[in-house]
Amino acid sequence: MTVLTEGNHRAEFLVSEANGTRSREIVTVLSATALEPGTVLALQDDSYYVPLDEDATSSDLSMAAAILYDHVDADSSDGLPAVAITNDAEVNGHELIWPAGISAEDKTAAETQLRAAGIKVRY
Repeated sequence: MTVLTEGNHRAEFLVSEANGTRSREIVTVLSATALEPGTVLALQDDSYYVPLDEDATSSDLSMAAAILYDHVDADSSDGLPAVAITNDAEVNGHELIWPAGISAEDKTAAETQLRAAGIKVRY
């Protein structure tokens, strides 16, 4: 029997957001792999976003700043435009995609960084 696994859907993690599209921004994402909606993103060099690194939360270079709204399927060294939740939103923490090896301490730090951006993680 074939087992099918359903992936994440667009904005599945979103509990609530500001009216209209005020919580969303078009951002530039750099990634070597395809990304799923709900991936926690870090802002780097004030110009592009990358998937949060498990060690990045303790450095000032890369902090949790946004959550990917939809799939980003292709990789590009120049970056790809994507929609991300960047402020004024509540999200389901169980639906977020965190780095595989992130510690509980770093995850809490990342959630604090998201909260500072106006994104509240709910469980």
